[in-house]
Amino acid sequence: MGRYLIRRFMFAIITLLLASMIVFGLSRLAGDPLLIYAKPGGYGMSPQRVADLSKKLGLDKPLVVQYFMWLGRVLTGDLGKTIVAETPVSRLVGQRMIPTLQLGVAGAIFAIGVGLPLGVISAVKRGSGWDYVARVLALVGQAAPQFWIAMMAILLFAVTLGWLPVGTAGPDDVSFFNWARLKYLIMPAVTLGWGPAAAILRLTRSSMLDVLDSEYVKLARAKGVSSRSVIWKHAFRNAVLQPLTVAALTLAGFITGAVVIERIFAWPGIGKLTLDAVWNNDFPTLTSTVLILTAIYVGMNFLADMAYVYLNPTIRYK
Repeated sequence: MGRYLIRRFMFAIITLLLASMIVFGLSRLAGDPLLIYAKPGGYGMSPQRVADLSKKLGLDKPLVVQYFMWLGRVLTGDLGKTIVAETPVSRLVGQRMIPTLQLGVAGAIFAIGVGLPLGVISAVKRGSGWDYVARVLALVGQAAPQFWIAMMAILLFAVTLGWLPVGTAGPDDVSFFNWARLKYLIMPAVTLGWGPAAAILRLTRSSMLDVLDSEYVKLARAKGVSSRSVIWKHAFRNAVLQPLTVAALTLAGFITGAVVIERIFAWPGIGKLTLDAVWNNDFPTLTSTVLILTAIYVGMNFLADMAYVYLNPTIRYK
């Protein structure tokens, strides 16, 4: 098991290095960053100004040298500065990461809190009305795009009913656990967690059905074990392994995949910061945010591998 985890850790490091090369290379294909300093309708910049900016941004060196210089700064915690405002990128990322984590954790709580119970109910009451309702919810959740669910939620709960606000993260001078701020989190979190909740529901249902049809569960029923004990002590404890390991990747997907949701609901997270960097051709911010999101996903994938090893000790890795 130790060798397996070491191999997975080395694989994660190699993945991050390859991702950094791809991210850095793609950032240079977005256009010349120096064009940001040229005003529309103007006469451009003098050759001396171009030379000074190129030296300041490190664009006068070969691309390979630029990459290793950038990677060295990143490894020391220096993410650079934004091109126009010259604000430290690490400060922006730190400010935007907290709202993204809030949104991701809230979406994960919704996905797990809805997917696991409905999956168990759907499996236990196989063929009943509850089963068909849960399966329809899972089908809609996995088939409907996130942006469509977001727009329908805004149209219903914000425009028609007026129950929830449309967007932003709410007032900053109020505690996060106050309803005045929590109500801004409901629609983005539910929209973000709807698809993963459907996936967890289907996975839990499938795992529960396999366990409920196993021989040791039939033996437990034959011995007179109560139905509740069979479901929660014998079946659920063995069936929950796969959904829990998937939940780690689900949380990483929430954090890295909240770009669309943050844009629609004007949520001030790192996803919105990444899109703003794309539109502004701010390559220091873009490379830093994308690399951080990639590192989060790779790290959560490694944690999922560790959880699978410790939750299922019957598995032996060579």
